[in-house]
Amino acid sequence: MVETLAESVARLASLDREVVAIAWLSLRVSLTAVLVGALAGIPLGALVAVVRFPGRQALVGLLNASMGLPPVIVGLVIYLLLSRSGPLGPLGLLFTPAAMVAAQSVLVTPLIAALTRQIVADAEAHLGDQLRSLRLPPWRRAGLLVFDVRFSLVTAILAAFGRAISEIGAVLVVGGNIDGFTRTMTTAISLETQKGDLALALALGLVLIGLVLLVNAAATILRAYAVRAYG
Repeated sequence: MVETLAESVARLASLDREVVAIAWLSLRVSLTAVLVGALAGIPLGALVAVVRFPGRQALVGLLNASMGLPPVIVGLVIYLLLSRSGPLGPLGLLFTPAAMVAAQSVLVTPLIAALTRQIVADAEAHLGDQLRSLRLPPWRRAGLLVFDVRFSLVTAILAAFGRAISEIGAVLVVGGNIDGFTRTMTTAISLETQKGDLALALALGLVLIGLVLLVNAAATILRAYAVRAYG
């Protein structure tokens, strides 16, 4: 075990090209998926929090339930859509990073939407009457509330990033774990552990943990600075 740890540290110290390439792909895919999820999930969650319509409670329940979507099932659905016989087959996206981004986006969008809805609903309980008195349309009220709670939404973004970067089932199904092309940290850790290359698996595990801590720390620092600067 000591030898394995020493070899893992040596790989990290030497900036092993394989480790760097896998880590960079994982980070690129997950950040892109979180960006897509935020662009779709934040407006959706805010509108659900503000607008009253028939079936709203059912939609809220669906969003909350979707936070726990099984990654393998999501991967399977995306696979069927992108396969040659599927409706999106002609695009040729299966077993590419784009397919992995799509799968992770489906996973994180409901998470961001559900957390945003709760955060905006709490703000709406305090400011809703005042905004309604201004006769603003729902989308304007939702936009103002999102701006008001923008720093609190960092929590939703970080939760989505954690889910995306640590996910293995969906990216394995739609990405294929192709060496040098679609191999992420989680799929590589699983593969290398099975192959017996524990040093590489451990090195990737340390990088994964380090990236999660680094992104969370950076977001926390930026959030604290923004709160002080802009209130």
